Amino acid sequence: MTKLKFLIRNRGGQFTDAFDAVFADAGLRVIKSPPQAPKANAHCERMIGTLRRDLLDRMLILNERHLRRTLTRYLEHYNTARPHRGIGQLSPLQAETGPPTPIDLAGHRVHRGSILGGLINEYQVAS
Repeated sequence: MTKLKFLIRNRGGQFTDAFDAVFADAGLRVIKSPPQAPKANAHCERMIGTLRRDLLDRMLILNERHLRRTLTRYLEHYNTARPHRGIGQLSPLQAETGPPTPIDLAGHRVHRGSILGGLINEYQVAS
């Protein structure tokens, strides 16, 4: 199991010195985002929103082990198969290797693979 080392948080007024003290007592170093930098957390917030919409709002997580296994499988899907609008509906892997060659599906069978117990489906040309 990984031991947590630090907590990154913004400078919101709801986070008091007592809040920081709880984590400091647990051995965590509290790191605050830069002052007057509202976009500092933008990438993290975007990913958390994606995880919630695509995965966590649709699954019951049983324990930490289940969460880690689920997140690992979702991360694999996210980087290899999930289309991203910001990179022309390609997955990050396809953005690195180039877009796939177009295929006329009329002459092929399509195989559907279930991911995370059917929560997500991936489609491939059947061989």
